[in-house]
Amino acid sequence: MALLSQDARLFPHLTVAENVAFAPSAQRLTRAEVAERVTRWLAAVEVEELADRKPDELSGGQAQRVAIARAMAAEPRVLLLDEPFRALDVDVASRLRALLRGLLADHGRTTIMVTHDPVDALGLAEDIVVLEQGRVVESGSTRQVLTNPGARFTASLSGLNLFMGQIGEDSTVVEESGSQVVGSVGEDVPVGGLGAGTPAAATFSPRAVAVYLEEPHGSPRTTLRAIVRDVVPRGDHAVVNTDVGDQVVSAEVTWAAVADLGLVAGLDVVLVVKASEVRISAVAER
Repeated sequence: MALLSQDARLFPHLTVAENVAFAPSAQRLTRAEVAERVTRWLAAVEVEELADRKPDELSGGQAQRVAIARAMAAEPRVLLLDEPFRALDVDVASRLRALLRGLLADHGRTTIMVTHDPVDALGLAEDIVVLEQGRVVESGSTRQVLTNPGARFTASLSGLNLFMGQIGEDSTVVEESGSQVVGSVGEDVPVGGLGAGTPAAATFSPRAVAVYLEEPHGSPRTTLRAIVRDVVPRGDHAVVNTDVGDQVVSAEVTWAAVADLGLVAGLDVVLVVKASEVRISAVAER
């Protein structure tokens, strides 16, 4: 069993290579076997050139890569991840998420992750359990729970829209009904990018969504036909939750817009999403 948390917690008196060698050495492997694991896992996380450095000579992202290598060098049957990317900036977290996705592809290992970030869950998890104040409020496949949450707490976890489907043409995510969202591919993607038909999610803020009663003039890149589910207060604005096929897409609008458009449950609307604010990520597959 191995644990990887948001803090790398490397042994400060050991070099990078010695940190990675710690578990296999404790397992009483031969020197040759220990050396092979160290070389393999340093290469896997792309930090071979840091082998002789001490932890205080590493950046946060480098230290977390070494921590991943140290955990994986134990070749654990159970891997525990406790918000492993929380202390990292977005770009570094995206690259490490992509790295970890590849390392976790071995289904002979069980991985349990705790996270507050739905992007982590989408990119790495097959199934999730949502806890609110120590109580299970929802569980099931990651795709089903996050795209159509049954509990308000689940829906509020990220404050983001999660539009699930498959990669179509020109950086789009297309769902079964044919609705599609255009965006840009994030860094947490497999080497070589995302091919057509690859399971993926488009994430975007409700603030990036505009609501109309009819399709607007011009040629917006993303338009979605939706049905208003409900209107929920959020400070001096309102969040309009809508059904787009089997998925929920939310828009944040002013109360004046709610009144002008007559937004009530059951109303047919058209959503326009700013493509520049849409991020497309890979989704974990069974």
